[in-house]
Amino acid sequence: MEQILQPRITENKDWVTLLFVLTFAVIAFAKSVNENRFRDFMNLLFSDKYAKVYRENSNQKSTFTIALFLAQLLSFSFFIQLALSIFGLASKTDWLLFIQISTFTTFFVLAKYLLEKIVATAFNIEDFVEHFNLQKVNYRTYIGLFLLPINILLFYYNQFSTKFVLITTVIVLALNTLTYIMAIKKYHTIIFSKLFYFILYLCTLEITPYFFIYYWFTKGSD
Repeated sequence: MEQILQPRITENKDWVTLLFVLTFAVIAFAKSVNENRFRDFMNLLFSDKYAKVYRENSNQKSTFTIALFLAQLLSFSFFIQLALSIFGLASKTDWLLFIQISTFTTFFVLAKYLLEKIVATAFNIEDFVEHFNLQKVNYRTYIGLFLLPINILLFYYNQFSTKFVLITTVIVLALNTLTYIMAIKKYHTIIFSKLFYFILYLCTLEITPYFFIYYWFTKGSD
């Protein structure tokens, strides 16, 4: 009898579990730094108390904000990898791919932030951009934490379809758009006083980068 031996391939999922543990540890650290602020932050969707109390520019570089920003980056990066895997474009257990995605995401965010500082200085709208960015960071971090339990479900359960991922992506994009609307509504007086510069800022740093990413991704998948 001829026996055909096939290699047993096991995927290493330990790093993903460690990633989830690390993300929750970062969130727990942020809570331990300032428990009252964390409580206000978790109510951000239902109350604007957090945005009113922590509106100073110094809060953008605080330990609390940086910790939750890190958790947001990890959550968004892994959601991108999970979405690619469900559409058959990648493996959800490929740790090298996660490093690439998270590195690109971090580089993109930091490069965009530096460009925003340069453009804000050139247009003489530094104060507005600082407050506008803080508003966006707060709500995007909230969205990133919202994605965390969804990431856990998508990773450990294989019954979810591409439709679920598409619906989740649409919800995230809708919430992201809502953050812009809320920020514009909050700072409408400053925006209308410098409308021309705001339009240039919006086109240069809030539309063009995402257009190029979409173009690069769609051309690369052809």
